[in-house]
Amino acid sequence: MSCAFIAIGSNLREPLKQLQQAVTAINRLPGCDVVKTSSTYLSAAVGPGQQPDYLNAVLQLETQRAPLELLNALQLIENHQGRERKLRWGARTLDLDILLYDQQRVDHARLSIPHPRMTQRNFVLYPLLEISHSNLMLPDGTELGTLVAACPRGELRRTEFSLCPDQDAGT
Repeated sequence: MSCAFIAIGSNLREPLKQLQQAVTAINRLPGCDVVKTSSTYLSAAVGPGQQPDYLNAVLQLETQRAPLELLNALQLIENHQGRERKLRWGARTLDLDILLYDQQRVDHARLSIPHPRMTQRNFVLYPLLEISHSNLMLPDGTELGTLVAACPRGELRRTEFSLCPDQDAGT
């Protein structure tokens, strides 16, 4: 089994439900098991125009799927939940990104691992730190704690919403 970390986010059509449905769908994928979920975090949208805030989280996944096979499965889940790829960094029902996959580096036309912008995004680094540990090493030898220390938390807010529908403290 391989260990993968997946960033999930939504800012359209009931973002909490989108994230909850995504966690359920990922956990149902053959050869995949969600072992940890971070808290949910509210962050300002990164992208063009005015957009609603995003609800974000990170999952730790044990998987037998190869990176590209996992990407294909995640994109099917995005599509099933109404994801439209019309505008880069536009508002979306669901965004699923593979952040890390063991200590592998992948440089493919459709997939880059580690995720190329994860080191600059507080809405990725803080939830990743929550479910891993500060000395988690990226494939280039950088410690996660070092990245978090260099990335201001800014307006990022941890919420009380749970990714498990029956545990929602905020609803």
